[in-house]
Amino acid sequence: MRNFIAIGVFALQAGILHAASLPDPVMHDTFPESDMARVELGQLLFYDPVLSGNKNISCATCHHPKFGSADGVSLSIGEGGVGLGPDRVLINGQHVEERVPRNAPALWNVGAVEYTAQFHDGRVEVDEASIFGFQTPRDRPLDRVMPSSLAVQALLPLLSEVEMAGQEGENPVADAVDMGNEREAWALLAARIDAIPEYRKQFDALIGADRPVHITDIAIAIAEFINFEFQACESPFDAYLAGDETALNAAELRGMELFYGKAGCAECHSGTFQSDQDFHAIGVPQFGPGKGPDDTPEDRPFADLGRKMVTGETRDAYRFRTPSLRNVALTAPYGHSGAFPTLEAMVRHHLDPVKSLVNYDPEQAILHDVAVEDNDWQAIEDRLEIAFIAASVELEPKPLSDNEVDDIVAFLNALTDEKAAKGRLGIAETVPSGLPVDH
Repeated sequence: MRNFIAIGVFALQAGILHAASLPDPVMHDTFPESDMARVELGQLLFYDPVLSGNKNISCATCHHPKFGSADGVSLSIGEGGVGLGPDRVLINGQHVEERVPRNAPALWNVGAVEYTAQFHDGRVEVDEASIFGFQTPRDRPLDRVMPSSLAVQALLPLLSEVEMAGQEGENPVADAVDMGNEREAWALLAARIDAIPEYRKQFDALIGADRPVHITDIAIAIAEFINFEFQACESPFDAYLAGDETALNAAELRGMELFYGKAGCAECHSGTFQSDQDFHAIGVPQFGPGKGPDDTPEDRPFADLGRKMVTGETRDAYRFRTPSLRNVALTAPYGHSGAFPTLEAMVRHHLDPVKSLVNYDPEQAILHDVAVEDNDWQAIEDRLEIAFIAASVELEPKPLSDNEVDDIVAFLNALTDEKAAKGRLGIAETVPSGLPVDH
């Protein structure tokens, strides 16, 4: 039984924080066992640009340890750019049609057993009724059984024109995607890996020398690496849950009391990793290209209906996945659009989401200074869209003092696993393709 003496008079006087309020410590079976041969192979594939259509962008470009497994900007530049994070710039002569429409999510603990869905809208999720066990977008069908939602997730960015595939006419992978032949695009990428001797040697040991490398073999290895590399469960809060009464200071303890009590944060940010693994509408401002137009009227392609795009249910409009808060202090900016640059700003948005939405200052967004085809701010400038988002908000206003906000932020910082942030395997020094690795 966990020791709660360290809560001291804060909780005892309030009488609201009990053992049942706090999550259980991370256990051995919280994560699947790692296959280290696949982990080491996955590390190379994660950092190798060879898996992008133009061989110039890797998984790590938008999920880099330097930015807490994200990329430090609100909406990324994928294909067409060079460099990392806020310093990423356009390649000479390149033109970007649009930004990546959603903020690059952090990867902390996404390999845990409790993660049965992936992406901001959960468009990849366990589905026992599906032939291969997972629901995926209609134009991204599986053709093999996969071991986890994380492995399935790893397949999808490879086919995104703005993330990794590139634009029509730039390379055969992008051309296949443009023609609606996703399986051909995946096959082209798998053939690239199969043709590289060092990769082929490692896959020989895993799948046999006579079997061609399939794109799912690649995705499984990448998922194994992500699961191993981005486990964050040795924070001061974890030490506190394990019985160390001195692990949290006074401000962090007050913040914990608020988080699991009066402030109501744990109504959604519950469980081992501070996520109920569900979807909620909290009125985060929308900007950028949106996730239309297939799922929204033609005059509102800048909208992003979130979970509704997956379920088709009106009640799911503008709902997005509750993110884990482990290492959250390392993963700014926040929200599905990356609207808020600091933890304090994100916490304050939760206090009165509608007011925050209506008064949002676009200067808060961290965006690359590049020309895009459409106005980034169409959703914010459209009063009807703001009204739709506001009407969906599930949170009631919660009056907290500035000191209470500071204490909650202090607690959120106590969820940082400094050891994990340094990496377990770290960044690959070189990759078998010989292409440059961003460090």
